[in-house]
Parts: sequence; C-alpha cells; structure tokens
Amino acid sequence: MPENEIPISELKNLTAIPMAEETTNDRNRNSELTYGIDDAPPWYLCLFMALQHYLTMIGAIVSIPFILTPALCMAEDDPARSHIISTMIFVTGLVTFIQTTIGCRLPLVQGGTISFLVPTLAILNLPQWQCPAPEVLEQMSHENRTELWQIRMRELSGAITVSALFQVIIGFGGIVGYLLKFITPLTIVPTVSLVGLSLFENAADAASQHWGIAVGTVILLTTCSQVMVNVPFPFITYRKGQGFQIIWFELFKLFPVLLTIIVMWIICTILTITDTLPFGHPARADTKLKIINDSPWFRVPYPGQWGVPTVTLSGVLGMLAGVMACTVESISYYPTTARMCGAPPPPVHAINRGIGIEGLGTMLAGLWGSGNGTNTFGENVGTIGVTKIGSRRVIQWACFLMILQGVISKFGAVFIIIPEPIVGGIFCVMFGMICAFGLAVLQYVNLNSARNLFILGLSMFFPLVLSKWLIKHPDTIHTGNTVADSVFTVLLSTTILVGGVLGCFLDNIIPGNAKDRGLEAWAKEMELNGGAAEKQTDEASGTAEYVRNTFDFPFGMNLLRSWKWTFYIPFLPTYQKS
Repeated sequence: MPENEIPISELKNLTAIPMAEETTNDRNRNSELTYGIDDAPPWYLCLFMALQHYLTMIGAIVSIPFILTPALCMAEDDPARSHIISTMIFVTGLVTFIQTTIGCRLPLVQGGTISFLVPTLAILNLPQWQCPAPEVLEQMSHENRTELWQIRMRELSGAITVSALFQVIIGFGGIVGYLLKFITPLTIVPTVSLVGLSLFENAADAASQHWGIAVGTVILLTTCSQVMVNVPFPFITYRKGQGFQIIWFELFKLFPVLLTIIVMWIICTILTITDTLPFGHPARADTKLKIINDSPWFRVPYPGQWGVPTVTLSGVLGMLAGVMACTVESISYYPTTARMCGAPPPPVHAINRGIGIEGLGTMLAGLWGSGNGTNTFGENVGTIGVTKIGSRRVIQWACFLMILQGVISKFGAVFIIIPEPIVGGIFCVMFGMICAFGLAVLQYVNLNSARNLFILGLSMFFPLVLSKWLIKHPDTIHTGNTVADSVFTVLLSTTILVGGVLGCFLDNIIPGNAKDRGLEAWAKEMELNGGAAEKQTDEASGTAEYVRNTFDFPFGMNLLRSWKWTFYIPFLPTYQKS
C-alpha cells in the first residue's frame, strides 16, 4: 500500500477482545488512546465512530426477539416482532444517553441482554404460560393470537419492572460497595457462563431448520472475524484533483457479522429463486417478506404499548435472577472500561450511580414493553479496547442513531425476515462467546487448587441438571400453595441464579487462601476509590480548590459542593466515603 494513502483501517475493528488482553497492558493504554473519555472529536468523526458501536450492538439486540417471540406464542409473520426490536433499540439509546451523561459517565452501551432470556424462558415454561398446541394456534383469529402473546408480554413487563427495583435500591442506596467483597471470580464465572450454556437448545432449534446453511454461517463468520481479520480489502475511490485511488479498507475487521449475514442471505435468495428449497421452507428468503409491507414507516414506542403490565410473585422473583446476573456482569466491566478509555479508577459513587441507573433503565425497558431489561454490552467494551477510542461523546452520538432507528419500523422489520438457519448459526457463535467471557475470569483463579475445581464444577454442572429436570417435570414441586410452587419452580430452573448463588456461597464458606481464590488479582481489577472530586492547593492564596473529575456531573457541581449534606449521599459525585 502506498505510504501517502490513509487506510480506513485506522478505524480499527469491532471484535471484542478477551479480558486477559484487556488487563495485561492496562498501564500503558493512556498513551495509545486516540480519544480519551473527556475528549470531543469533530462531529463527523463522532458520527462514523458511533456507527461502529451501533453495528456492534445491533446483532446482540436483534437476536433476542428471535428467542423471545416464539416463547410468547407470537406468529412468525406478525409485524409486531419488528415493533419489539424497534422498542429495544429505542430504549437502548435512551438509557445509554442517561448512563453516559449522569450515570457512571463511562462510555458504556446499555441495552437488551441475553441474561434476561434465561429467567424469561423459565417463567414462560410454567404450565399457565405455555403455548397451546400448534393446531390450536393455527385456528385462532389474528385478534385472539395477538391477545395471547400480549398477555404474556404484560406478565414479563411487570416482572422486569418490579425486579429492577433491586438494582435501584442497591445502587442509589450505596449497597453495591459493600457487596463487592462477596462477588468473587468464582461467583462471576458460573453466573455469566451459564447464560450462554443455558441457551444451546434455542441455538439448536434455529440451526436445525437447515444445518447446511447454519454450518455455512458459522464457517463464514469464523473466517471473517478470525482468519481474515487482518486482511485489508481494496476499494477504488475518486478524489478531485487526484483522480482514482485505491483505499485499503479493513472490511473483515469492521463488519464480520454484517458480511456473514449478507452473504448467507444472498445464498438463501439464490436457493429460493431456483426453487431448490421448497415453498414455505424456513431457509427461503421470501417466507416473511410481508412483514416489511405490514410495518409502518414510522412508529414511536411508548410505555404500556402492549397494555398495563401485570405483576406476579413468581414472575418477579424469577426475573430477579436476570437482574442479579446483570449486576454482577456490569460491576466487572466498570474498572476495565475506565482503564481502556484513559479514565481514573471509578469511585464508589460512580459504581453506585451506574448500577442505580441500570436499574432505572431496566424499569423503562419493562414499562416500554421490550420484553427484556438493560445491561452493559461487553461487545462495545471490546470495541473501545480495540479502536482506542474511549470518548463518551461518541457513545452519545450512537444514542442518537439508536433512537432514530427505533422510530423507523421498516428498518427494524428487515432484521425479522432474516432466514432462521442463518440466525441459528449466529447464535452458535454468539452464545459461545458469552460462555467464553465468563470462563475468561478464571485467569485470576488458581486452577491447580482442588477446592476451586470443586466449586467451579459443581456450580456449573448442577444448575444445568436441576433446570433441565424441572423443565421436564414442571409439576414436581408441591408446597400446598400454587404461588409458592411457581416461585420455587422458576427460581430453581433458572440456571444463572442457581449457579451464581451456589458459586458465591461455596467460595465464601469453604476455606481457601486469597491468592488461590483469585481475590488478590481481582482486587487489582476492581481497584476502586471512594473520594469525591480531587482538590488542589492554590500556591498564591493557600486555599484548596476543586478540580473537575471525569465522573462529575456535566452541570450543577458548584451547587452540589455548596451543600454539605451531599457529601453523605452515596450516589452523588460529592460523596466522601468514610
């Protein structure tokens, strides 16, 4: 490549990096940053960088309704599927903007999460929420079928909204700082890993619609994201006064998932045109085309769009498992992200506020009827580490793109008509990466310790055994109270809750030294401080002056500092931990 050309490869890629790579060179990252957390790049660069983050999270967002809507008994060609996607993306933009502006103020994307699907499927597997037989569904009118899935959505909305109060209370109440001593690596590993492992049947159901296309999707995605990741792609461009030039564009780094979907979709289209696939086959490209026609151009999501949420004890306690898993996962991201974007270690008040805002975001997601909550996107954390662009302004521009896309319904409908086997192939890779992220935390733990291996094995294997058995025998638990039966069934069949609680309990009661348990290395990863804004002394006057901190609010700080009582509020930037 000629030296005088500027490759678009400077934009880096979107592929998330393992936690081990994130923590190895963290001391040297600040000098490598292109834009730090408080930097404001030009608007046109912000827009393009924001597009990277948008494309990083869109795949994870879109995958959720493909699992959620069948469990809601929704028809495959129901245009409301696209409305759910649009709602999720709209809420993601809204909550992310709040989090980056007055929340933890780290450049984190808050959006729909797979972690909520595990308890969701456990709730919908209860006898009263299971879908009728296929032949019964086919005979139902459109109005009755709509009411069928909306009743279930209202149940999920109520459960998500109320269970999110847990995050609101522990965040704004300052309890998170005290919980950190109990959230060990052997708590995080089963909690996060079981999210991916618990969904293997959903990936298998989608992939089995056509194994050839599903396996082709896996192979192509692997090739684009891993094998050809450093191979630049030539593009011919024309510049006034310079003529035609070749731009080397790192296509495979930037858009591996998008490329895979497009190529496999083209293959499905060819198989459809040539009638290689029979009419109505899930792999055909024309099976769901009418969804786009039935979707309006513009539709603004609003709270209670599927009806007033309903609340049951079993639903709330079951969904609490997802909230707890998201809390543990988000806490582990905060210090890592801070180092990546050149910020100081996040103070306790920022952690408290971040979890509290995440809880409020989950409440909004429930009230809006997205069928899911909100959580920190690990994919976008990886994007910061790879691109060396840690500006929160970029994420705020991404919020604008999300909100805009959330009101354009036809754009959301495009993702719904992706052939099912392609989605299954993407699931195989995506769920595997979620599992791997959880296992990556084992780098802090001594795996030569029989104690650690015992805790790890039991906390990961037993929840899978118990949940699968309860799913096959949902009427096993009989306490004499129907509500109690439902509560225990949902809780015990939610693998992430059973695994996380079991790992946390065993790791804190079984004797073991701090080094083997990974507590020493983890303490460095979670190195938090509790002070408010820094102070410096003016040499001329000898008085102490405040220095604006990265985690301060963008407005109103002088007023907060003038009130002494704000020093005791655990989620305000003026908080001074005793």
